[in-house]
Amino acid sequence: MKNVKTLTLIAAAVAAMTTGTVQAEQYYGFANVSVNYLDWSDGTEDRSRDIQNGFGAKSDFVYIEVEGGAGYNWGDVYGFIDFENPNNLNWSEDQDDPSKQFRIAAKGSVAVNMGESNWNYYGHIYSLSDSSGFYEQNIVLGVSYDINTDFGLWVKPFLGAHILNNPNNAGFNGGMAGWVLGYNFKLAGQDFMVTNWNEIEFARDDHARGFCNSVTCTGLGDAGWQKTNGDSTGINGAVALWWNATKDFTLGVQYRYADQKLGTAAYQNAAIFTAKYNF
Repeated sequence: MKNVKTLTLIAAAVAAMTTGTVQAEQYYGFANVSVNYLDWSDGTEDRSRDIQNGFGAKSDFVYIEVEGGAGYNWGDVYGFIDFENPNNLNWSEDQDDPSKQFRIAAKGSVAVNMGESNWNYYGHIYSLSDSSGFYEQNIVLGVSYDINTDFGLWVKPFLGAHILNNPNNAGFNGGMAGWVLGYNFKLAGQDFMVTNWNEIEFARDDHARGFCNSVTCTGLGDAGWQKTNGDSTGINGAVALWWNATKDFTLGVQYRYADQKLGTAAYQNAAIFTAKYNF
């Protein structure tokens, strides 16, 4: 059921990205499919398994991503869907290591212009579900701002209220601030781009920082409290370098980072190697 909900959200996001109306003027659009390999550092794998009795353990994985976005005279939309560990559709073979389970992750975002200003009404939803039945949805509702330059740099910072929904918690979970940015440049006659997305969660609800795994535990600080995201603040993001080898083909390498996030109360980092086909 959770995977069905995820796919429904994805279908809506794809429809928004690929369908324009007669009244809407489209400024840009893109779509691609990619194959990716995420390689967690050895330290990350060790910390994720040792600190929390294996909860939130990390393992390297392959994922297939479909991504797209578009900009209109009313605002812009963006979305992706990731199929992680697509080779492990039968999770029953890997129950001793949940980090190797099949997962679907998807995100959709929309920014609607506030009149003629650079301010936007902003919202995004990120949904994760896996073959064990776990799911989580993160919704952010707030504002964003568009910064564009004539030398190839663009930045879109945002700030909003954070709403969390998973089997253990549902409701307000503080706030989220962040940005996405890109810089296009040429080197030796080749087209390159640097991108960075970054999310900072703050003022988290205590129940979103862990869970009780004993009958005597009543909450944060009690014996039997299992940390997951740990602190009241967490960070999540990636820095990437892209080489647009041709208009159809892009290669990239990313530095993935997170702290007090992704189910692990510690710093985590990985390298992601990507090959994209651009439509």
